[in-house]
Amino acid sequence: MRLTAPQERLYLDLLQGSPRSDPADETLHELQALGYVDEDLVAVPPPVAMDRLIRQRLEETSHELHRLNSLWGLLAHPQGGVAESMERIEGVEAVNRRIQAFRARSTVQTLKTAPKAGRGTPEEISEFRARLARGLRSRTVIPAAALTAPEQFAYAHAQHALGDLHRIVEVSPRSMVILDGTVAFVRIDPDDYAAGAMMIRHPGIVATLGDHFEHIWARARDLGEPSLTPIEQRVLQALATYSKDELSARAVNVSVRKFRAHVADLMARLGAANRFQAALLARERGWI
Repeated sequence: MRLTAPQERLYLDLLQGSPRSDPADETLHELQALGYVDEDLVAVPPPVAMDRLIRQRLEETSHELHRLNSLWGLLAHPQGGVAESMERIEGVEAVNRRIQAFRARSTVQTLKTAPKAGRGTPEEISEFRARLARGLRSRTVIPAAALTAPEQFAYAHAQHALGDLHRIVEVSPRSMVILDGTVAFVRIDPDDYAAGAMMIRHPGIVATLGDHFEHIWARARDLGEPSLTPIEQRVLQALATYSKDELSARAVNVSVRKFRAHVADLMARLGAANRFQAALLARERGWI
């Protein structure tokens, strides 16, 4: 999905009207396979390329959802080796005790419908800080709607400050916790927090749930991330509309140098490798 440095340079050259590359150029055909160059080996405008890539992302997401639906069905009716690697734990307190007893050492991946109200005991906070100092990487995804309550907002920011990095999504995810990539806890009833969870140790299922978490994490926004300014919104819109910086800068009513500075800042915020990926990620996040 990402363009390499040679691919981006060639694509920019083609957009800027440089002479057509050697038809035998391998990079040119890589761009064609990615949808940035048409069958006549002519660069397609960025909006067309992005539309193609977005359709591809939607197809990939549909495939992932189909795989996850199959997985949830398997969890509801486990058979054979799957059943042997699962344990039903009744009640939220019992689940929390099992999670704490596991003492994750390397990674914690959490999808929540809401942050926990309250900041935890001083002993819990101290123990969590100690594990983070020893190298624990903890990441949590929460829905934006969960932060409307002041106590939830305060708790999420307190955990984020401790080192449990939080990101925000617009749609509430299905709750789960994955510890060290080896054991996962998934709610027995998605609509009943207090019912308990299934503890899963099946490597294939845990790996699939981990992939699902990473897919959501990559498309979530950081907690406390500032909203776009009006000029940043216009820059992104121009980036997705025009092929040349000169046209984009004119549409935003800034100099080319200033336009490029805004693009560099937005690329850094989005974690994009190039400007076209920045526009694509911005569109996926609903920024444009």
